[in-house]
Amino acid sequence: MLARLARLPLIVVLLGATAVLCWMPALQSLVLGDHAVARGFFYSGAILLVLTAMLALATAAYEPRNAARSHLATLVGAYLVLPLAMTLPVLQVLPDTTLASAWFEMLSCFTTTGATGYDAGRLPPSMHLWRAVTGWFGGFYILLAAYAVLFPLNLGGGEVISGRVPGRGATGATQITRIAEPAERITRYAVAIFPVYAGLTLALWVGLLILGETSLVALAHAMGTLSTSGISAGAGLSDSAAGLPGEMLMLGFLVFALTRRALPFTGLADRNLPLGRDPELRTALLLVVLLPLVLFLRHWIFNLSVEGIEPFAGAARTIWGATFTAASFLTTTGYESAWWADARIWSGYEAPGTMLLGLAIVGGGVATTAGGVKLLRIYALFRHGERELERIVHPSSVGGQGAEARRLRREGAYMAWVFFMLFAISIGLTVLLLSMAGLEFQQGLVLAIAALTTTGPLVEVALVDPISYALLDTPVKAILGLAMIVGRLETLALIALFAPDGWRR
Repeated sequence: MLARLARLPLIVVLLGATAVLCWMPALQSLVLGDHAVARGFFYSGAILLVLTAMLALATAAYEPRNAARSHLATLVGAYLVLPLAMTLPVLQVLPDTTLASAWFEMLSCFTTTGATGYDAGRLPPSMHLWRAVTGWFGGFYILLAAYAVLFPLNLGGGEVISGRVPGRGATGATQITRIAEPAERITRYAVAIFPVYAGLTLALWVGLLILGETSLVALAHAMGTLSTSGISAGAGLSDSAAGLPGEMLMLGFLVFALTRRALPFTGLADRNLPLGRDPELRTALLLVVLLPLVLFLRHWIFNLSVEGIEPFAGAARTIWGATFTAASFLTTTGYESAWWADARIWSGYEAPGTMLLGLAIVGGGVATTAGGVKLLRIYALFRHGERELERIVHPSSVGGQGAEARRLRREGAYMAWVFFMLFAISIGLTVLLLSMAGLEFQQGLVLAIAALTTTGPLVEVALVDPISYALLDTPVKAILGLAMIVGRLETLALIALFAPDGWRR
């Protein structure tokens, strides 16, 4: 059975998985006694399953001429097709919503952006579960794509490690197109990734339940943490029953979005390198410590008395709230600590959330569910700059630390700079389109960064006045939806897909 499914086009298999996932909220609604919502999800899953069977029969004998290009096309196609399929139960459960709003909501969840245009009280519990499941499924999908498709083609951060031209690959790309069957590669990585991904989610869910969190909220936070979607079931961490121990537990699981070496299934990391010496993790630790330090010291230097905050208890809450929130936004998850408000008051900044914009742009580790520029690219640029300063002082010096470190400082840094420039251009173009759609510059900039870094909750903390997705027009949502897809897939992958060099193969 598994072998037959593996021979089908990936987009068909993903559509079938979406159909099966629809029955999870249906079962929950049935248990809660909400039969109308249960029917909406069950019928939607049945319709999608019938459609999957029809497409499977029609494409059973399909053989792509270029497997690598077909995979890249599937990555784009999944973000165009699956969110539309996921809107079917939303339209059934919320008949007063529009197709544009439902599509934006599902695309936001599937790209692990976590932006929402619905009030929490408007959604039934099963719809909260559906949003969390969709984001969790999107996190698994981007992990599978990173290992099975992007890294073999020197994309998604693989170009920084290998120093090769993105999209062409070498050993990995040759294997995927000439030796290994595409279905075999996807199946092998799916079998390796899914048990670990699901097991970590289950472990965090059980841990939050033990700490006193309700079942649905704990599951949503567990799925939102592992997928870095930042989705909550109607209640943020400020209303969480797990409190400080729950945030500490979630912070521990955010390490899987900072470095691929923390994931036990990965075959793309040097296992001889201790986790404590991982460059991505060390860079993340520096950034996570820097933000609380700035907020903490500013109080003592510029704002020695803040009304309503006790000196010692306020300092402790400030340090923890800033630390957790910094780690959350660095991984593009977007959970806001219950003590982040204390950190804002303590620092005296009007909008300290603007610092979170920079953290979200940096992003998490390569081959993880996090978005942004990625820590490895930032590290490569830092090492290159450090080496150039050394050459200014000692022009005849020779860079050491082995061939891998030299490749990272030279070819890897060059590829990282190219991507960084493309990312900056993407922000500029998105802001331009949003300005043409009628938004102010500040709002457009925050929305553009939130979409391209897949960090939807940024709009609630970056400015003094939060931005509401519910008030955005349909053209603005369409622009942001396109930006989410570009940010999730990365511009280098899109360039590799549409490059003329791939057409001749």
